[in-house]
This record gives sequence, structure tokens and C-alpha cells, in this order.
Amino acid sequence: MFIMTESTPNPATMKFLPGQPVLETGTANFPAADTAAKSPLARRLFDLGGVEGVFLGRDFISVTKAEDRDWSLVKPGVLGAIMDHYTSGLSAIETAGTEAVVSADDSELVVQIKELLETRVRPAVAQDGGDIVFQGFENGIVYLHMQGSCSGCPSSTATLKMGIENLLRHYIPEVTEVRAVA
Repeated sequence: MFIMTESTPNPATMKFLPGQPVLETGTANFPAADTAAKSPLARRLFDLGGVEGVFLGRDFISVTKAEDRDWSLVKPGVLGAIMDHYTSGLSAIETAGTEAVVSADDSELVVQIKELLETRVRPAVAQDGGDIVFQGFENGIVYLHMQGSCSGCPSSTATLKMGIENLLRHYIPEVTEVRAVA
């Protein structure tokens, strides 16, 4: 098995591409070891030590290292853990991931926002090893939760304000601002 790696805009996060599907649909975010109970892969990565976050996408794994650790020391263990996981035959996660789903209760504006996020924003941030999930829309403000390499990234504010906010305001004049939520 050959696993490719890519740096991300977040220097604490690296993207690992195992060359095969990680999740069939959606994404899964594990911001700490105690949240990884349903993912054999995430548990294996947290067990290495020095790993502070794991994010699973359709064809990639983003790993966030501890601030006091160097990638030259963490990366070999992560590569080994990913290889061990795939040879074990276990699935990456025991339940489905999350996706922006349109609800019958959503207003027309919320449906438009979710559609733009799903078709224009999420594919772009997935290339950098992250995800952005819709959390709400109220009084002209779109609330988004940033995951994977997007969480804690130095470029995340610019991505929100210059990228996502401008895109949404262009297509949906009712949107006045975009804010990140934890």
C-alpha cells in the first residue's frame, strides 16, 4: 500500500491519501481522542500519542499533531497506523458520517445556502483536508462549523470572509456575514 501525503494550509495538520476510499459518504470529525469511540481508524491514530485531531473524508485522512511535536517524528507512526488499519479489514467508522442535508423545515434561503456550500465550498476545502458544515442561518448571518485542517488554520478567517462570505453574499443578498462556531 502506498499512502500519499499532502501539506495543508494549517501547519499542524497533514492530509494522508491511502489510494482507496476512507468513507463511502460524508465526513467524520474527531477533535479529541475521547470522541473517537466509533472509529477504529481514529482510535488507532490517537493511540500513537502526539495526535490531537483526526478528520475522515471520502478519500483522505487529515491528522492534526500536537503543537510540541514535529512532523518528522509523527508522520512515520501515522503512516504505519493507516497501513495497519487497512490490512486489518476494519471499516474506518462504524456509523455514517455527516453531510449537509436539506430538511423539509428549511426555508428557501437555507436550501440555497446549503446547496452552495455543498457544491462550491465543501469540495474546495476538502482539497485542503477539511470540511465546513452548515450550523444555522439567523438575521443574515450564516454559522459554519470548521473541521479537519480548517479547524485552527491560520487561513481560516480569510477563507470565511474573503471566500465563503463573498460567494454567499454574491448569490444570496440576504446573507450579510459568515461566522465560525465551535
